[in-house]
Amino acid sequence: MDQQIELLTSLRAALKRPASETGEMGLMAVLRGVRPEDIAEAAIELSNPEVLAIFNGLDNEHAAELLGLLEDEATGYILENAPAIRITDMLDRLPMDDAADVLDEASPEKAEELLTSLQKTAPDDAEEIRDLLSYPEHSAGRLMTDAFMRLRPDMSVNEAFAAVRDSDEEVETLSDLFVVETLSDGRDMLTGVISLRELVRAGARRKDPNVKIRDFMTTDVISVSVDTDQQECARLIAKYDFTTLPVLDRNHELVGIVTFDDIIDVLVEEFDEDLMRFVGSDADVMDKRTPVQIARLRLPWLMGTMVLELIAGLFISRFDYVLTQVVLLASFMPVISALSGNVGLQAAAIVVRGLDTGHVSLETWGRSLGREVASALIMALVSGTVLGSIGWLWSHHVLFGVVVGIALTCSMLTASVMGTLIPMLSRRLGFDPATTAGPFETAFQDVIGYTVFLWLASLMLPLLK
Repeated sequence: MDQQIELLTSLRAALKRPASETGEMGLMAVLRGVRPEDIAEAAIELSNPEVLAIFNGLDNEHAAELLGLLEDEATGYILENAPAIRITDMLDRLPMDDAADVLDEASPEKAEELLTSLQKTAPDDAEEIRDLLSYPEHSAGRLMTDAFMRLRPDMSVNEAFAAVRDSDEEVETLSDLFVVETLSDGRDMLTGVISLRELVRAGARRKDPNVKIRDFMTTDVISVSVDTDQQECARLIAKYDFTTLPVLDRNHELVGIVTFDDIIDVLVEEFDEDLMRFVGSDADVMDKRTPVQIARLRLPWLMGTMVLELIAGLFISRFDYVLTQVVLLASFMPVISALSGNVGLQAAAIVVRGLDTGHVSLETWGRSLGREVASALIMALVSGTVLGSIGWLWSHHVLFGVVVGIALTCSMLTASVMGTLIPMLSRRLGFDPATTAGPFETAFQDVIGYTVFLWLASLMLPLLK
């Protein structure tokens, strides 16, 4: 972290120096030896013109890597303002799936201009990028690369090793080798898969370098369609511990693979989006909306939360005589609300993420609810005992501590149940679970927590005075 801060400080200082004072050497000296990943992280804190200046200070190889790592807004700005001929060279250097992601941030006119320019120097690459951009956003077709290793089922182990040794340097991974059979119409149909480790072991175990690939390849291959959502790809890779996932086109021909590193990017992106929606502020979405549209999007959920919190206020008002006579009760209400809210938000975050990755489903809601409630019960009993003991010490009344402990336990359990069920119910009704979970969970646990707390206190009021 200190190194990142130091890099950001150095970049800002170099960018602020007048060109007549340092020329390009000041910025280039800072960038020398710095990895594009670190520059991209620092660029988040810089303005788009500053990022463009850094981009212009890099050689084409490192600039291409940086272009594939920048935030969407910065990428779009560079595409619109950097020389087209230089961008074209970088698109040729990038993996085609990354190049397609980059072009997706350009205006349609600019993207067509760049593809037309690329068509002159690398027509195959231009055609592949066009194909990738034709698939739905956030689909396997957008994520996949066609730079993977193909084997034939009638190859021997020796021939397979030779093919691996002679493989193109642009092949993205050699961890999984896909066995394809070409049909009479020219389509490559997926017939099996074998890992490089299995290939090595097979050759050593059988003592026969001429054994055929078809004799030991895995034929029960799990694949996805080009239209499969990227979240489903992530779920399958996580479920089966894959490093790659084959992608078939609409004619069932093997056209690409989704790699593990792309799925990592998807999971990080989805988590960030869920987190932003969870707190009611998805930066990417909000940036594209007017203030009126943002307000219309968020107000219904805020109004719903207001109604539920007013119900909590109504219950509190019915017990105002209790608070008047035992003022110390008011000191514990924020603690109960905060602890319960934390439990509910954690439960909701887990369920929202599980719904995205497939680890939680609407069909298995009972199991998810049972596991979360069991965990919450343990936490509630421990927290209730601790807070109840503190209440006892502060008030010098055992019953006061009992009231506080029971109220916190009930509130935490309510928050856990609501945090688990509300995202599932939202998904069932067609709403975004990440948007609805937070406000409603918090409101429900306030209603239950405060009501139980003050109701118990009213029953024991004669003993608490």
